[in-house]
Amino acid sequence: MEFLNYGFMRNALAAICIITPLFGMLGTMIVNNRMAFFSDALGHSALTGMAIGVLLGFAGTDIPMLLFAIFFALVLNHMKRKSSASTDTIISVFSSLGTAVGLVVLSRGGNFSKYSALLVGDILSITGKEILCLLGVLACMLLFWMFCFNRLHACSVNRSLARSKGIPVRLIEDLFAVLIAVIVMLSIKWVGILIINALLILPAAAAANISSNMREYHLFSVILSVASGLIGLVLSYYLNAAAGPTIVIVAAVFFTATFLARPLFRA
Repeated sequence: MEFLNYGFMRNALAAICIITPLFGMLGTMIVNNRMAFFSDALGHSALTGMAIGVLLGFAGTDIPMLLFAIFFALVLNHMKRKSSASTDTIISVFSSLGTAVGLVVLSRGGNFSKYSALLVGDILSITGKEILCLLGVLACMLLFWMFCFNRLHACSVNRSLARSKGIPVRLIEDLFAVLIAVIVMLSIKWVGILIINALLILPAAAAANISSNMREYHLFSVILSVASGLIGLVLSYYLNAAAGPTIVIVAAVFFTATFLARPLFRA
């Protein structure tokens, strides 16, 4: 394991061990609530958040992206509740607009090359301080999962029934949207705008192929997410390739394998 001789690889390995369980748990809730397009739109909104930061003189900081993503998530939730159009249509419109506005602002004067690294991310650039930040996010995710998962699941099954049981549906949905926004924005510069949604969805989708109950679903999602991250990181080192896309390829292989093996688990 010669790659462990390098500090940046050790940091990347530590980050993978935090990010992948985080994505594994979050992904199951996103899939359960049919929010795959939602998380993808949030990823694309990072361009607009960064563009706003550039216009306001905050270039190089994550604060504008984070604040805009939270605002974007809450507006999307509000529009979903109020509009008669389909959810996919609303999200597609907002995602396209957010991407376009960000590209227009960031590409002025041919300067987009400075921000192109965001598209694929760079897990090897993560620092010790950022790893501690990810640990804090993981702790928040675990707290949300323990205290709110059952309520969120009830909302995803039947909002009217959940409301009749005294569950604050709007509050739970908004909290979950904000949680997705925070995790996506804090992870995006290491994972990449183009592939972050794949890392959220593929392990959960693969776990759904071989799970017979909710406990197995979460467990397999975390296991497959961690395995994809570790195998992909090591392969990227020896192949001299970008880590994020390599991890996605491994996760896609796991999804294909579980899809083909699905009859064996459901026999």
